[in-house]
Amino acid sequence: MSRIEVGLGLPINDPATLLTWARRADEGPYRTLGLLDRLVYDNPEPMVTLAALAGATSRVRVQTEVLLVPLRSTVLLAKQCATLDRISGGRFTLGIGVGGRADDYLAADVDLHHRGRRLDGQLAALRQLWSGKPLSTDIGPIGPVPASPGGPEVLFGGFAPVVMERVARWGDGFLGAALPPEHMDGLFRRVEQCWQSAGRTGRPRLVAQVNVVLGPDRVVAEARESITAYYGFVDNGYRPADTMLTTPNQIREALTGFADIGADEVMLYCWSSDPDQVNRLAELVG
Repeated sequence: MSRIEVGLGLPINDPATLLTWARRADEGPYRTLGLLDRLVYDNPEPMVTLAALAGATSRVRVQTEVLLVPLRSTVLLAKQCATLDRISGGRFTLGIGVGGRADDYLAADVDLHHRGRRLDGQLAALRQLWSGKPLSTDIGPIGPVPASPGGPEVLFGGFAPVVMERVARWGDGFLGAALPPEHMDGLFRRVEQCWQSAGRTGRPRLVAQVNVVLGPDRVVAEARESITAYYGFVDNGYRPADTMLTTPNQIREALTGFADIGADEVMLYCWSSDPDQVNRLAELVG
């Protein structure tokens, strides 16, 4: 298998276990710990949680996967991201998405149908504030200055063409989820094309996410139940529990497949709270 970095997507059904997950991951072969975002759901708030995990670790990165930025105050988010990047020593990655659950937007009193337009304005403001520039002629800079020059690493998640364009204009890379390597390949190539067309130097970071569970039957059952509940709002026949990888061979094949299409990292997203998965997966990928 070609060498590829591996991260862990953290489960959301038992926040009290996440410090254990983080400490074990920090001692293992993992690059990143990722945490999803919802507002109207029984999940831990990601910025608060990742700050705690950054404090409990010294090496592994922490990442939103992905943060629903249009739900948030732009200026406050700029300050939160800069603070988390600073206190973690530059170990924070801001994964950005827009989501599509109407209840999240109703709860935040934000127009669901204008979320993309709102995000584009937020991105310009975030980059401006992270550079240390004033917000306006009447409002000064919003500190602290991030540890990473120009702000934390930014990845965009999604499937629409506009997402790839945002990567090229505002981001450092792309986070692709829910697709096998043979289908993710096209999205990766589109991201690279947009990057080149925008005149960016270097190459975008390409990250894939795949749902996994590794353990005894009770752990597998918990993961299937958790992911089914989370995606219960989807009414298009999508059954994520059926595509979850549950064996070492399936996970190895996925890692090889993503490496072959140029992925820099694969996030193994876990849905059971059993922290022994950290060690089982480390034996597999390490």
